[in-house]
Amino acid sequence: MNEAHEVITFGCRLNTYESEVIKENLVKSGLQNVAVFNTCAVTKEAEKQARQAIRKLKKQDPTKKIIVTGCAAQNTPEMFANMPEVDKVIGNEEKLSPLHYTLETERVIVNDIMSIKETANHLVRSFEGKARAFIQVQNGCDHRCTFCMIPFGRGNSRSVPIGVIVQQVRTLTDDGFKEIVLTGVDVTAYGSDLPGNPTFAQMIKRLLSLVPELDRLRLSSIDVAEIDDDLFNLMAYEKRLMPHFHISLQAGDNMILKRMKRRHSREQVIEFCKSLRLIRPEVSFGADIIAGFPTETDEMFENTRSLISEANIQYLHVFPYSEREGTPAARMPQVPVHIRKKRASILRDEGQKEIEKFFKQNLGKKTRLLVEKNNMAHAENFIPVKLDGEFASGQLIDVQLIDHHDKYMLAKVA
Repeated sequence: MNEAHEVITFGCRLNTYESEVIKENLVKSGLQNVAVFNTCAVTKEAEKQARQAIRKLKKQDPTKKIIVTGCAAQNTPEMFANMPEVDKVIGNEEKLSPLHYTLETERVIVNDIMSIKETANHLVRSFEGKARAFIQVQNGCDHRCTFCMIPFGRGNSRSVPIGVIVQQVRTLTDDGFKEIVLTGVDVTAYGSDLPGNPTFAQMIKRLLSLVPELDRLRLSSIDVAEIDDDLFNLMAYEKRLMPHFHISLQAGDNMILKRMKRRHSREQVIEFCKSLRLIRPEVSFGADIIAGFPTETDEMFENTRSLISEANIQYLHVFPYSEREGTPAARMPQVPVHIRKKRASILRDEGQKEIEKFFKQNLGKKTRLLVEKNNMAHAENFIPVKLDGEFASGQLIDVQLIDHHDKYMLAKVA
């Protein structure tokens, strides 16, 4: 296990993208026998998993030097600095520069993320084992949801200029990538900090117009409250924008949404999903949901559970609520932990029912797949497909969906 360097990633797609930047920075630095942990702070469990992974790796290889970065390191650098296994802690801004991948400078380098006014745009040309590439178009968040620490790890919202995004996508399509995912912390807030205040939809239109060779474009996550008519029409009618949208939902009860300080209602979510499905029937939806948020009653939970089937949301990321010290939600009346876990399990079961229903609806349908590794692929509407035969990673193939299992469908070449 004595590799020159390795990067262990926790959390979101933006972290996945930034881990590729970290790998390039490690090569530039020449640092040997080092592991970088790119952490997540979305839940206490995520922080705990990172600490456990650090201890496990150090036990396996005591000679390995360990650097910790990411949102958990940004928010609580002292927690990692106090671990004897850790050699260095660097912040979310510092991790993007090769200058900080040295053990010769101070042990903790974490600056005030709120002082950062621009988003560094790093071109990542190699995505290890990936058929698709990720582009960071935005970072940070101006909203202050009552449960969330992410703005304190990422700073305020800031956007990458359109020209830089276009140039990066051109380079990646020239390198053979057929699919690009636009990532950020709050991508639908794109542009408010740029000259002329371009909207997210205007940026996407310009990108697709200027890079006609790009086959497939995906969005990492959307906030229903920020979807204007322009963006909705792109989702509905732009065939190169893939028909799968992941909603930052969090709950399906209006009182809980208010207490979370979210800006959408359950009715808006249902209306958005139904309206888009009417125009683009093949569309699928995912959502992040927190189970057992403070003050959530059985009736409030039922509103969230029923929303999944009312809006036909298939792909759920469900988290039992986790108190984050320093957030308003942590001071609210708490739901017992065992009830949070039980509710999370019920929601996951609801999501599985929706997936199975969606698979059955798609039997016999023709679609185009992007082939990934181990003969797995994803359809345009994000259905995972297992292939029979040998196909090169990154190629697009036309298939017919012929059968399904719990987690994926089977296909034959059309």
